[in-house]
Amino acid sequence: MTISRRDFLKTTAIALGITTLPSWAYSADLNSENLPVFDNANLGDAAMSLAKKLGAEYADIRINKYRIESIRTREQQVQNVAKGQNYGFGVRVLYKGTWGFAASPLVNGKEVERVVREAFEIAKANSIFNDKPIKLVDAPKAVGKWKMPMKKDPFDVPINEKTDFLLKINEAALATKGVAFVNSSMSWVNEQKYLATTDGTRVEQYLVRGVPSFSVTAVDRAKGDFATRNSLAQGKGIGWEYTTEYDWLGEAKQAGEEAAMKLSAKSIKPGKYDLILHPSHLFLTIHESVGHSTELDRALLWEANYAGTSFLTPDKTNKLQFGSKIVNFYADRNQEGGLATTAWDDEGVAAQQWDIVRNGKFVGWQTTRDLAPLIGDKTSRGCLYGDNWSSVSFPRMPNLSLEPAEKDVSTDELISDVKNGIMIHGRGSYSIDQQRYNFQFGGQTFWEIKNGKVTGMLKDVAYQSRTTDFWNACDGLGGKSTYELPGTFRDGKGQPGQINAVSHGCPPARFRKINVLNTAS
Repeated sequence: MTISRRDFLKTTAIALGITTLPSWAYSADLNSENLPVFDNANLGDAAMSLAKKLGAEYADIRINKYRIESIRTREQQVQNVAKGQNYGFGVRVLYKGTWGFAASPLVNGKEVERVVREAFEIAKANSIFNDKPIKLVDAPKAVGKWKMPMKKDPFDVPINEKTDFLLKINEAALATKGVAFVNSSMSWVNEQKYLATTDGTRVEQYLVRGVPSFSVTAVDRAKGDFATRNSLAQGKGIGWEYTTEYDWLGEAKQAGEEAAMKLSAKSIKPGKYDLILHPSHLFLTIHESVGHSTELDRALLWEANYAGTSFLTPDKTNKLQFGSKIVNFYADRNQEGGLATTAWDDEGVAAQQWDIVRNGKFVGWQTTRDLAPLIGDKTSRGCLYGDNWSSVSFPRMPNLSLEPAEKDVSTDELISDVKNGIMIHGRGSYSIDQQRYNFQFGGQTFWEIKNGKVTGMLKDVAYQSRTTDFWNACDGLGGKSTYELPGTFRDGKGQPGQINAVSHGCPPARFRKINVLNTAS
């Protein structure tokens, strides 16, 4: 299906516009494909020279540019196209162990000088009240440029090609009898980042993230009932090739069929079940129970927003049996396709991989240069990130993944050893307590397993557990061929709130005797 510009405007009540951004982010002679060019090197050098002259122990400047684009459709109509750009710089200054921060959208030499002085004065004023000075671990000087690997930059793709892609998804879903509604969308983000520090670091990065998605609704008009099935594929750090390398049309057709099946699915009987959790579902359980609980700032009570602190504490390192012996979690800022993949973090620490849980034992934290000394570490794990040039960078989650089994175990092999169980696909509703310990998760589709065979669809399913009980109940993992890398675009943290994008790779995993609820009762 193709659509001309004339038909596009005629058949859709579209508001072609830009996303809501501050008025200063725009200029009459600029658009999202034509961002301004700044003299980053000279601005960075001048900022760092002044910071040292003023007496800063450490300072950095981030000069960042952003492009965003989103499209929404419904059935045969394009509902909205939004494009925008945003740019500016932020300066951090450390003086007498106290941080100061200031930022501006006016990227020029005079404004850089003003902002450096403002950040310094803030740090100086706050230092009077600071009885616990910040200390930074050393970081090697980094110099270089990095561009995220991709085959085709999505910002080079015409809008018509993007709307055509989404309308074809809708068409595939609507082909199923009983499907009445379908929404599809895509969002793309481009970050162009320059960092200079008083340690001599000078790095530039170009990152792209994308997330196509859809939701299909089937209706039984005779019964007055409806059911939905959302897309299982998640966001990735990838270019336009994501639209061809994943079978979006096949999944849209499948989603239509499964939405219709939900209308007659059997409601679950509460009780203890073995669970087989597909990567499209398990990634979110990993994110909430493992990702957030191993953020060191939460464990130290530095951070308590967006659902609290952590049940983990530094004294549990290398002691707590977090999961069964087959459970191995690792953080990886280099992982290809990861939403949190980068070359350097926001203070110039190189991307790296490290263990979080090894053979079931909790062994590692997510750290930054000011967190690492608090647990005796000599180096940072490179987890500093700010979601905008105007945001204060603070610890954010890296890609954090579950290793597959050494043997290439198939999903069918995992299922074959289940007498009474449920297989769950997709992310659904969820809740977790203030310490990331007690939780409840739903999903998109639920499949009954009897005597090693999938026997049909279920509905109204949610499971409950505690983090360590749950991961210690894991007794089976899929192999490398079953491994996938889903992620979330909107990981909220902080106050004022910031958004991080992060991925959690995993194979399907089997968990024994987990408590399952009926959400309709």
